[in-house]
Amino acid sequence: MSLTGNWSYPTVMKFGAGRIAELPAACAQAGIKRPLLVTDKGLADLPVTQATLDIMDAAGLGRAMFSQVDPNPNEVNLNAGVAAYKAGGHDGVIAFGGGSGLDLGKMVAFMAGQTRPIWDFEDIGDWWTRANADVIAPIIAVPTTAGTGSEVGRASVITDSVSHVKKIIFHPKVLPEVVICDPELTVGMPQFITAGTGLDAFAHCVEAYSSPHYHPMSQGIALEGMRLVVENLPRAYGDGTDIEARANMMSAAAMGATAFQKGLGAIHAMSHPIGAHFNTHHGTTNAVCMPAVLEFNAPVIADRFDRAASYIGVQGGFDGFRAFVQEFNDSMNIPRKLSEMGVTEASIPDLVAGAIIDPSCGGNPIELTEENLEGLFRAAL
Repeated sequence: MSLTGNWSYPTVMKFGAGRIAELPAACAQAGIKRPLLVTDKGLADLPVTQATLDIMDAAGLGRAMFSQVDPNPNEVNLNAGVAAYKAGGHDGVIAFGGGSGLDLGKMVAFMAGQTRPIWDFEDIGDWWTRANADVIAPIIAVPTTAGTGSEVGRASVITDSVSHVKKIIFHPKVLPEVVICDPELTVGMPQFITAGTGLDAFAHCVEAYSSPHYHPMSQGIALEGMRLVVENLPRAYGDGTDIEARANMMSAAAMGATAFQKGLGAIHAMSHPIGAHFNTHHGTTNAVCMPAVLEFNAPVIADRFDRAASYIGVQGGFDGFRAFVQEFNDSMNIPRKLSEMGVTEASIPDLVAGAIIDPSCGGNPIELTEENLEGLFRAAL
């Protein structure tokens, strides 16, 4: 079976090994002649990035890059990116990298023409309608990790560097016009990033599947996404050059982000403030929080996981799944406790305050309160 295809759900996706060569054609399709490639500091000097800049250069697209992007990108990074975009006279963005590069790249394209501050467009009610949609620049997304799925998302997570709150900025036109999913770009990922990003995709699928909202399409995508992670993440972790496993994980990442249109839950509500305060890796934080959240949500999700477990390759219904999650984490050297990531007991009140206002709360199958969130943080600590 050939792991290649042209998909348009939820956007145009050029999927398959070696397809980064089609980047110039994707730019032409999106009407971009002077792209700015936005990526993070860690990727800027790596061969995979330089090879992509070479492809751009050879096609007459220049090799402009902005890479002052932190692991949890903030408005300071964004303002610098917008300044670089304007100074270079660019007409579109190639968002390149993991979640941080993708999220910030999308926001540079979104904010370059706006006159209001970024926080005016937070994902609250219809705030997105405040934006001038006509000046949002076209976006090409090129993921180099298999985790966040930001390449198929209509939002970005940006940290407020003053309040240390992660905020979701949403607009329908932030959805990239073309996505290039080339699993060869993920081959060089170190083991801990392979694990952390892969478990982020897993968390997206688990939380979407657990969400009480009605969305059968997302439910089906989440179920298959979980299966792909269970079968392929250990392979990709064990052998980074296993291109079939890398391709299946790249699919699972896009599927997780597509599925969570149905909702996220307590895992992400907890992970967002932890990342904002302690600058932890997002996917790894999700993985550490997952066992406590599964235990908490057990009364209302056990039945559906009883049905799902055998399909995704786990025996013993929900109880078997819950045990599997801890073993899965352990097999990839994920910390068992938040305290091992630097999270302190003294920070719990601030973390609870951040979690209770996180939009992810609305997708948890049991209503979240300050009291039960405090219990969850203590259980995970």
